[in-house]
Amino acid sequence: MKNKVYFVAVKDIEDVPESLGKLDLLIRKSEVLGNIHAGWKVAVKTHFGEEGNTGFVKPPYVRAIGEAIKDKGATGLLSDANTLYRGKRTNSVDHIKLAAEHGFTRESVGMDIVVPDCSKKENTVETALYLKHVASAKIARVFTDADALVVITHFKGHALTGFGGSLKNVGMGCATREGKLSQHCDTAPVAFPEKCIGCGECVNICPVGAITLVDSKSSLDRSKCIGCASCMAVCPTMALLVDMGAGEEMQKKMVEYAFAVLHEKKNKCAFFNFAVSINKECDCWGMENPRIAADIGILASRDPVSIDKASFDLVNASCGKNIFHEVHPDYDGLDQLEHAQSVGLGNLAYELIRL
Repeated sequence: MKNKVYFVAVKDIEDVPESLGKLDLLIRKSEVLGNIHAGWKVAVKTHFGEEGNTGFVKPPYVRAIGEAIKDKGATGLLSDANTLYRGKRTNSVDHIKLAAEHGFTRESVGMDIVVPDCSKKENTVETALYLKHVASAKIARVFTDADALVVITHFKGHALTGFGGSLKNVGMGCATREGKLSQHCDTAPVAFPEKCIGCGECVNICPVGAITLVDSKSSLDRSKCIGCASCMAVCPTMALLVDMGAGEEMQKKMVEYAFAVLHEKKNKCAFFNFAVSINKECDCWGMENPRIAADIGILASRDPVSIDKASFDLVNASCGKNIFHEVHPDYDGLDQLEHAQSVGLGNLAYELIRL
């Protein structure tokens, strides 16, 4: 049986009053939060955006979903996990400060904001899996201990996975820094000296000293590389790129990490995909990056596979082509969806209900 995906069209997400009205309609008509009960603690997973990035889902929309959770008599905790790459979201203190700079405060969203310090063992949990690519997953405990999980995702392109949707927000986003490293470890960039201008940005940002300048060109010691891809985010000429084919393996690991978070929360999850401000790259990029599609709308479902497939289809239909393949030709985002279906996370087939 096809799972339901609800959709409201949004032509301009910057028109906040109208867009909030559409979101309210989506919450009420979809009833995707109907599986949340009074007294529950609900982890609300979002992405606060890296410094210099503005593509993330904005606080008013997060607050609207938080208020709907509160109306159920439950308590929402807005959360994210720290990043692997070096930046403002590497540690909990700076991460929360950056969230506030981007407008996410207790007052603005109506929820406590929790970014656990996963260097402390009590804030992490390791879950044994019996899947092909991940033997055990290291997850931030705030997500596994919650009674329910609500995932608020900015749907956009991604350099290593083709696109980033709910599955990536859960699989990569709920992992500890060690878990993120485990997912990335088969992905090491390749240096293209002919493109390098010797600016040294990659040298400065590399957290393990794997990059040096040799004759004013980037030189990468792959034996030291941890695959965090932060060098790719700052390189102005794309002189550092990932190995072709590495993304498929990472996508499957990412999906199995999502399984580690979601498998014990069956019928206790809701997913919102904001297919707006659709950028070429992830919100982890500490810079603006080009839009690849016009605003499409907001989707809601209890199936992370169906909502990501519906988002993928709607964006491509609006462009008249597979825009994600066009901007990231070496990585097929459908790999993650097919693997997610194979491990039982949801269905590729869906029923789209337009509101």
